Amino acid sequence: MIGLDTNVLVRYIMQDHPLQSPKASALIDALDGAETGFITLVSVVELVWVLSFSYGLSRTQVAAALDAMVRTKQFKIEAADQVVRALRVFKAGKADFADCLIERSAAQAGCLCTMTFDAGAAKHAGMTLVT
Repeated sequence: MIGLDTNVLVRYIMQDHPLQSPKASALIDALDGAETGFITLVSVVELVWVLSFSYGLSRTQVAAALDAMVRTKQFKIEAADQVVRALRVFKAGKADFADCLIERSAAQAGCLCTMTFDAGAAKHAGMTLVT
């Protein structure tokens, strides 16, 4: 297993760099079920941010990229079950992916609720507003 940094994932998904994109593709395409690429939760959150804000992809496009990533046998995603649950909430509403993942991770850890000062996270990601 090898770790994959966010920039490798971005180059693989976007195919926008003449030198790095082919290298990212060759690296990832060479992975198989026996040799996998490990993707951390930090990289997942960073990937969503980069695709959304640096590349201007829509929520639907970002969700499709994440969905493909979690279904790819070449990737082992840290806490993949939490990522899948967060992705469901993200796809269904208006919450930021990071907020969805924070709330789902806390729920998975057995938290009764996730407290926040962010009204949007409380409304859209299932958190509880601190009053």
